Amino acid sequence: MTRFSQLGSSLFLRGNSAKLACLSLLLLSVTANAQDTVEWTTLGSDFAHTRYSPADQINADNFSELEVAWTWDGASFQAQSGRSTPSYINGRMYTVAGARRHIIAIDPKTGETIWSYREPNTGRHEYSMRADYGKGVGYGQVDGKDVIYMISPAFFLTALDAETGAPLEGFGGPIPIDGFPETGVVDLLADLGHPYDPYEGLPLERGYITSSSPPIVVNDVIVVGNSAEQGYLQSRIENVPGDILGYDARTGKFLWKFNVIPQPGEYGHETWENDAWKTTGDISSWAPLAADPELDMVYIPTNGVTIDYYGGHHPGDNLYGTSLIALNTKTGERVWHFQMVHHDIWNFDTSTAPILLDVVTEQGPIPIVAQATKQGMVYTFNRITGEPVWPIEEVPMPASTVPGEQLSPTQPIPTKPAPYEKLGISIDDLVDFTPEIRAMAVEAVADFQLGPVFNPPLQRNHPSGKLAPMICPAGAVNITHPTVADPTTGIMYVVSNSRCSYRQIVPGEEADTYYEKPSGVTLSQYAAARGGPSPRHPLGIPLLKPPYSRITAIDMNTGEHLWVIPTGETPQRYIDLPELQGVDIGNTGTGNAVPSLVMANMLLYADVTSDGTPHLFAIDKATGEEIGRIEVPATSRYGMSTWVHEGHQYVILQTGSKLTALALPGAIDHSTGGH
Repeated sequence: MTRFSQLGSSLFLRGNSAKLACLSLLLLSVTANAQDTVEWTTLGSDFAHTRYSPADQINADNFSELEVAWTWDGASFQAQSGRSTPSYINGRMYTVAGARRHIIAIDPKTGETIWSYREPNTGRHEYSMRADYGKGVGYGQVDGKDVIYMISPAFFLTALDAETGAPLEGFGGPIPIDGFPETGVVDLLADLGHPYDPYEGLPLERGYITSSSPPIVVNDVIVVGNSAEQGYLQSRIENVPGDILGYDARTGKFLWKFNVIPQPGEYGHETWENDAWKTTGDISSWAPLAADPELDMVYIPTNGVTIDYYGGHHPGDNLYGTSLIALNTKTGERVWHFQMVHHDIWNFDTSTAPILLDVVTEQGPIPIVAQATKQGMVYTFNRITGEPVWPIEEVPMPASTVPGEQLSPTQPIPTKPAPYEKLGISIDDLVDFTPEIRAMAVEAVADFQLGPVFNPPLQRNHPSGKLAPMICPAGAVNITHPTVADPTTGIMYVVSNSRCSYRQIVPGEEADTYYEKPSGVTLSQYAAARGGPSPRHPLGIPLLKPPYSRITAIDMNTGEHLWVIPTGETPQRYIDLPELQGVDIGNTGTGNAVPSLVMANMLLYADVTSDGTPHLFAIDKATGEEIGRIEVPATSRYGMSTWVHEGHQYVILQTGSKLTALALPGAIDHSTGGH
């Protein structure tokens, strides 16, 4: 069996890709020229998940004039994480907030709440470990009517009339739990194929499933992903697979299920050795999805198997773990896939949506899908066929020395683009502002195992005497700082930070004591320790060379890096260190995971200055040069959005429990008490 596979070559439309690219540019131009209304219809702005807007009313000349137009406070909805990127659709904003994942419609001019919907409480909601992590809403149309879709922490799919907030008539059916509406809701557990209780959900002995991303609605089909408990918080091997589900957008009728763990007779089944497919699970798609409606294809990023850092209970490559899967939207059938990590035990789950672009390479026009990853690499494919745009090589990696573990002997490494973070760690990568500071760093890591990005985990009391591996990078790109791209140029802007993980593994019996209600029955031989040793520089500075956080501009037409800049400014506590007085360390970047977006005329990102003051920065997309900065009320996380309402452009910052809207002075309605 090969690592790469494709189906349906009749879908290949290379000859039309140039036309598609020209058409997309034309449509973007028409939208931008309108400027009375520019929408942001998904949490990633569009089906391609670029986080791009053709809006250009805010520019280098007036950027400094931005001020707070309004602030929406989600405290009454128990909002905390600030992970939901609002959508702007047909003159209204829509978002989700709080652990109950309220669906909320907001007036985009004043920030006032128009309506809200809250799902009735259930036992399965109360158990959800992803409750406050809702990232946004799904959107579609039924008989010309705008409809908002949401997947709840309890794993129900709800469809609401966007105008009124009322449950959609004729969608789904009655739920046998007090308080649920008679229509507008589908119980997603019913279609996974496991026994469950409507109120309590799945028996914990079998596993648990929830959701942290919205559905995507493509050609009248709702595609539903899911999530499970974080693998570093698991100690038992049983769980349910995170199978992908498809539903009719009008009626909520169940259409199809894609098995993320192949069953007997299905492609990839042989990658599960020792019958591990029968018991273990996860491989969910907790990151957002992207789609190409013209091709009728949806692109699914996945995470790894149950339990991080140890996989002795699931030998083999484990399809479709940590993969990118292209499915036919109508049927749910696999068109192609690529596994980016074989037998993933490193918590390298694919945490952000793939990005779709139309580019022109040396081979000519190609429609691509590009996936940025935690491990610091971009994997790029022809989105029709799944063929890598640039070669991806299987590179030998170290074997595990942990009893029972069988790692893949190789891992796929792209030849282009180059990594946006250093892969792995050696002594040469340690901070070297002065010889003394370098010596401190070397001593700090002396008891840790250095090595490649796929550095094998170690158990406590390892015979080598090493305390834990340094897995670098770890979370270079993550949920908090999704990648953005400009579809008019084919340039991706990857925000990343230089961090490592140092997980030690311990016997499953010990790990099991950490959790009050673990899912599964059978203890794993090993599981991730809680806390544990981690190297620290005596001066409190990062161990690695800067920049600690950066934006890398990558031309996806050529695969080449165009520029790299640090984000924010060197923290003042580093500047004030006596050991650094008289030493020019440059701008190290803050090390923060910062949100960004792309506009027609600039790149925006949010970070802090040296003294910790939150700012919004404007960057020249072509050169990386800063063209403006303004102070903002609070730090931002996860993602930003921008859109034009009634001729005025707004920028929305996710500031904890609040949404902060910035606009030029002419947009602010002072009669309503606007800021």
